[in-house]
Amino acid sequence: RRGWTTLGVVTRRSNSTPPRAFADALSAPPPGGRSWFRKDPRATIAVRRFAGPASFRERLGHLRVVHLTDLHVGRVTPLVVQEAAIALANAERPDLVVITGDFVCHSQKYLDELTALMKQLTAPVLGVLGNHDYWSGADEVREALRRGGVEGLSNQHTVLTLGHERLQVVGLDDAYTGHADREKALKGLRRDLPTLGLSHIAEEADRLWPHGVGLVLAGHTHAGQITLARLHELAIGRLAGHKYVHGLYGTRRDEHGAGAVYVGAGIGAAVMPLRIGERGRREVTFFELGAEPGSLDEHHEEQEALPGRAPTPELVADRKSTRLNSSHSSVSRMPS
Repeated sequence: RRGWTTLGVVTRRSNSTPPRAFADALSAPPPGGRSWFRKDPRATIAVRRFAGPASFRERLGHLRVVHLTDLHVGRVTPLVVQEAAIALANAERPDLVVITGDFVCHSQKYLDELTALMKQLTAPVLGVLGNHDYWSGADEVREALRRGGVEGLSNQHTVLTLGHERLQVVGLDDAYTGHADREKALKGLRRDLPTLGLSHIAEEADRLWPHGVGLVLAGHTHAGQITLARLHELAIGRLAGHKYVHGLYGTRRDEHGAGAVYVGAGIGAAVMPLRIGERGRREVTFFELGAEPGSLDEHHEEQEALPGRAPTPELVADRKSTRLNSSHSSVSRMPS
């Protein structure tokens, strides 16, 4: 369906759908619409665009990558919202879709819906897992993604051939629950190819940049969901200890051992679906790899990191041992 052969070798998708169909996807009634959803779900989703690192320009013609994160398929977020995000992604005809974790919300009850949702994407898809995927059952989530045509990266890297362009992608397993293994993921990494990193937790970017991973895409924070008066930076940054809360941080210019990380605001929610403030809106983000930084009308400039605070080993162990009830959307133990 998307031109996948085996992990590591991808040809550009053969898309027989005429361009007009993608425009129709946006003008048609919301897919699977519900009368109780008062607002067109596409209107709740921000579309943001950024160029890739300057170093990619020397080694790539052009690749359009769409970043989705934190779909949280389940009872909290209406399925029409996720379907609207997929329609927005498809409408831009990306070369690659990457999804950085938390595919599900609280259980395995919606895995069939997740599979059906992934099948709607028209480009090759790579993904890494997040903490909610582990808490709900990582093996079951991986199988649902496999059925949906998603190639999962679990502490490994791969080289994709998209049309005439080659892109190396590193995928870390979830660091929040202690499953990330950077040494394993980076073993044998090529330094002559433009390299994109995927991680549910953005702070892992600090340890990927020195290995030539110029851009890392991440999620987890939902941008704080309420961003008025910079409450997201207080709650997610100062109180929860994240260095990277939402948007673009670091540098895309050629600096030894440095790089950039983008934290997506996500699509779904795990507890409260409320989103207030421009920065906290649901988000589909496009990266024009091969474009010079500054050549696009970008949503915002690169930001400075917050001080951050690393979790204690005890907290990571607690997160790793947490398991959500797979048949009911209840929590056995949910650490903060």
